[in-house]
Amino acid sequence: MAEKPASAGAFTLAVCAEMVFRSMPMTERLKRITELGFAAEIWDWTKHDIPALTRSGAIFSSMTGYVTGTLADADGADELLRTARLSIPVAKEIGCPRLNLHGTGLDGEGLPVVKAHIVTPAMWLKARDTLERIADLGEEEGVTFVLENLNEAVDHPKTPFAKAADTINLVSSVNRPALKLNLDLYHAQIGEGNLIELCRQALPFIGEIQVADVPGRKEPGTGEINYPAIARALHAMGYAGVIGLEAWPSEDDELALRRFREAFTL
Repeated sequence: MAEKPASAGAFTLAVCAEMVFRSMPMTERLKRITELGFAAEIWDWTKHDIPALTRSGAIFSSMTGYVTGTLADADGADELLRTARLSIPVAKEIGCPRLNLHGTGLDGEGLPVVKAHIVTPAMWLKARDTLERIADLGEEEGVTFVLENLNEAVDHPKTPFAKAADTINLVSSVNRPALKLNLDLYHAQIGEGNLIELCRQALPFIGEIQVADVPGRKEPGTGEINYPAIARALHAMGYAGVIGLEAWPSEDDELALRRFREAFTL
């Protein structure tokens, strides 16, 4: 599961294939992303032709690491573990090193399957227990699961454990090498802000960072987030991992990818 060489010097840059070149079939999207020098990311693997993904020649950075389930109730946790286990052979087939998780499954509109109007202490304890089991599975199978923060205000209302502070607390409390953070700075800007300090707090547990600008979830340079400053700060902190673009292009797909590369080229 080798990583793609860094395409901006300091970082490995990846692009979510679900959100760019959408007029093309998935395999053609992946080929174009690869030609432009990026690694690729996908969402729900059950919606894809897995052998075709492998034949595309793309180097994959992350994929959704479960199909259904949730962190904080017994039946949902068992389902999360069951479908996480099903996801691992797919990740190995396409050579994808990180499997992404959320506090609960999301429907086709990005809404939580299990809504949480309040997260109780019992739910926190159950979520931590579920993530311990996930870490066991990751270590057993030699893969890394990453827990992503989301935002409730715009995209994912009533999602449990949505804030970056929540995901940092859960992952740091488990503190296992097979469980890391997918720190999504677009979601964090909406939910919390103070992004450079948030990166500093999360740094020991980051498996990947995802980005888009605010408002609109477009590429860097189209909104209020100063991504070149964040890139310099991450480099100064010693972060040299993956930066993944999970954004809708504002105008032209290739222009969006150029702007993304420029924002993270030091």
